[in-house]
Amino acid sequence: MADTETTVVDEAEDSATPETPDEPEHAPEEPEAEKAEEEPEAPPEKAAPPRRRDPVRAVALVLACAAAVWAAWSGYTWYDRAHDDDLHYAELRDEVRRSGEQAVINLNTLDYRTLAQSLKTWQDSSTSELYQQIVQGRAQFEKNIADARTITKARILESAVSELDEHSGRARIIVAVQITVTPPDGQPATKRLRQIGELTRTSSGWKLSALGEAPVGSSGN
Repeated sequence: MADTETTVVDEAEDSATPETPDEPEHAPEEPEAEKAEEEPEAPPEKAAPPRRRDPVRAVALVLACAAAVWAAWSGYTWYDRAHDDDLHYAELRDEVRRSGEQAVINLNTLDYRTLAQSLKTWQDSSTSELYQQIVQGRAQFEKNIADARTITKARILESAVSELDEHSGRARIIVAVQITVTPPDGQPATKRLRQIGELTRTSSGWKLSALGEAPVGSSGN
């Protein structure tokens, strides 16, 4: 009888204790969609708007550059033009000096043996008043030289252009010339003198319009 009661009591205790289901070893992971909702992404940073150029400043910069270029170009052209003018004037002076020297030699050279050719050279080297003097006195001059039978030669020792006016086409040259006169009998005679020649520009070059002895103490400066 006692054993029967004990069995009944054990069955009652067993029926009164509820059974606990086995717990899973690991909790299930949450879906990715739920994670995204829990941690929203930060909005992307907006790019800084491009800086706008100041139109007034841009125009001022362009004008400044243009002014600098113009100033440099103007300076170069002025320098180049000034040096071109200097070079041109120097070349013109050389041309006048060479022409003047040759004309002075021509008019101080005369050979009775070739008188006609010598006087033609005189005429070709002269213009204006001097040319007229040679032409008008040519006949008498030919007679005098033929009678004297002299030979005259000239050599330039030094020369300088003392005046030059390109606009009017006139110049002046002063020369130191050595003249040697050889008579038909006797020894050559040499003398040195200074002459001043007035030159005029013609269609065929610079020619002497006047020639005479320079006053004592004159110079080419």
